[in-house]
Amino acid sequence: MDKKRISLADLDLLKQTFNKYGLHTVCQSAKCPNIGECFKNKTATFMILGNICTRNCDFCATQHGIPLQQDMKEPMKLANIIKILKLKYVVITSVTRDDLPDGGAMHFKNVVDIINREIPDIKIELLVPDFKGIKKNIDIVLSSKFNIFGHNIETVPNLYKFRKGADYKRSLNVLAYAKEKGFIIKTGIMLGLGETEKELLEVFKDLKNINCDILTIGQYLKPLKNNAEMLKEYSDEEFEYLKQKALEAGIKICVSGKYVRSSYFADNTFKKITSVG
Repeated sequence: MDKKRISLADLDLLKQTFNKYGLHTVCQSAKCPNIGECFKNKTATFMILGNICTRNCDFCATQHGIPLQQDMKEPMKLANIIKILKLKYVVITSVTRDDLPDGGAMHFKNVVDIINREIPDIKIELLVPDFKGIKKNIDIVLSSKFNIFGHNIETVPNLYKFRKGADYKRSLNVLAYAKEKGFIIKTGIMLGLGETEKELLEVFKDLKNINCDILTIGQYLKPLKNNAEMLKEYSDEEFEYLKQKALEAGIKICVSGKYVRSSYFADNTFKKITSVG
């Protein structure tokens, strides 16, 4: 991994800027360990639709409960802060908003459309919720112009008890649908919740069957006291082994390591996938 990190002073300034605009980054809300490296590389992951999720996954640090009302000015705020920070690559994600009729799909589209209008040369990656698998809502998102469609599998089917409100096959279908529409698709899983190698290999096979382009594999790190326990800490050698297994299964690009998260150096991964086709 690139060890270059942004200074604490610069990082504090960035956080103040986000707070000033009332914006959220998943880097902060999900307590990502790579926050300094990505900002240094002119990449950031923004979390739209507030920072309160309607679901309550046992592994997640994001708040859950009753979300705030949508900020209809958020798309323009995002475009402005991207200009200020001179970002080259952005990942747009959100909390899950099961309270909204379209799951927030139109808000995603508005964000992407306005960013493209204001910064034509920007690269955009989406990391979306499952929209309950409703295709008309996924279609709203797919009607906008972006570079990568991401949705995280998170873990093996047997451990979806930790992912309340989600369904493994539904998540696969969301990814498969975007792929059928011609998009580059990306997903991520975390290790350490009690999965077996056999279960992971089955997931790799499922991802190959839907022609998944990019897979990220990282270590689950218990973020808060009430979150699920980490049952195993994987070694660097095990991460490399699983990366090779994913590639052998037919996934084009796999980024695997303890601190890897779905948006870790997303710009570099995009360059790689576009070079291999």
